[in-house]
Amino acid sequence: MGTNPEQLSGADDQVTWIGRDRAGFERSAEPAVARPAVPLPLAANPRTRWIAIGVGLLALLGALVWATHRGGPAHVALADQQNVPLITVISPGVRSVTSNVTFTGAIFARYDMPIGNDGDAGRIVAVYVEAGDHVQKGQLLARIDDSVLVPQVNRLAASLEQAQAQAALSAAEYQRALGVQAAGALSAEDIEKRRATAVTDAASVKVAAAQLAEVQARLNRTRIVAPIAGTVLTRRAEVGQIASTGGDALFRVASGGEVEMRGQLAEQDLARVKQGDVASVHLTGLPQSFEGRVRLLGAIIDPQTRLGEIRIALKPDPALRPGAFARGTVAVGNASRPVVPQTAVLVDPQGSYVFVVDADNKAVMRRVVVADTSDDGVVIASGLNGSERVVTTAGGFLHDGEVVKVTTAGNAAG
Repeated sequence: MGTNPEQLSGADDQVTWIGRDRAGFERSAEPAVARPAVPLPLAANPRTRWIAIGVGLLALLGALVWATHRGGPAHVALADQQNVPLITVISPGVRSVTSNVTFTGAIFARYDMPIGNDGDAGRIVAVYVEAGDHVQKGQLLARIDDSVLVPQVNRLAASLEQAQAQAALSAAEYQRALGVQAAGALSAEDIEKRRATAVTDAASVKVAAAQLAEVQARLNRTRIVAPIAGTVLTRRAEVGQIASTGGDALFRVASGGEVEMRGQLAEQDLARVKQGDVASVHLTGLPQSFEGRVRLLGAIIDPQTRLGEIRIALKPDPALRPGAFARGTVAVGNASRPVVPQTAVLVDPQGSYVFVVDADNKAVMRRVVVADTSDDGVVIASGLNGSERVVTTAGGFLHDGEVVKVTTAGNAAG
């Protein structure tokens, strides 16, 4: 690189090269002040153009570093900033509410009687009813093959007649012997033999009669009849099926068509319900409700689920089919209680709680006991008197004792 100015071929501008004999620049003791970058004309030579671009970038980088390290206001950490949350509160007051106990269950026949084969195993040869039929007590439901038992009955009946005839003959001979006993026509030994024969033949009659009765009972059990009047709920008997003793029920009959709802009630609600209380039962898919009364409350509580049984007696209705899912409600009384939005009530392992705002605008955790839920909100049994300012939403983001800003959503009518 020379010390004299050179004219670059193909360019109008000149680039002056600084030689060693030129005076150096004086350095200022003061720190350099960043000046706005002035666009420099780019030389036509590619090498010179890239050198100029590099010098400009270095100058810009130096200005940025200087501006960064110069004295200025210290940054405040986000954790140190005091952001006071803005919350919405409501004064619920108190209102007259009807306390309801709600539970779920299913519809059952009140007296569901299974009917099966209690006789000898045999093949079903006829079925006379269908599910849903109303039957009377003693009505024939099905019949089992009796082709083996009928001949036995006939044979034993004939044996009984034979034994009766023999017993009658023996008894007559004994009576004749007694008639000639005074005349001495027969010895005492002959008379005693005839008495023994008469007694034996009479006993044979009883044996034959008992055998006949046994087979007749077995024959009667081939006829499956309804032990009570009611409605046939299920039928599992089919022609050709082998009905065994102690097997599955062939029919299920509801006594008198009576039905009830059976459900599970929470332990804390079981003590609030009494027998005879009016209940309302709703079925899935049906708009109307069915009125009933509490018929039975369970004597025990399941130690695993903490639930007890409740049964609601219902009036017979074709829509109340056993097995249908049902939801029951029992009104347990009226009371004046605070009602808060559902979003205001939070739950932790210790129970339910809400946040209330005190006079110092601090959020304070308050433990509450929930009595019921309704379309209007959550009914509070204890923990609030209705005059507090209750946080309606976002209570889960607050801490006990935290300072808040308050905006009022409204007051509930007391």
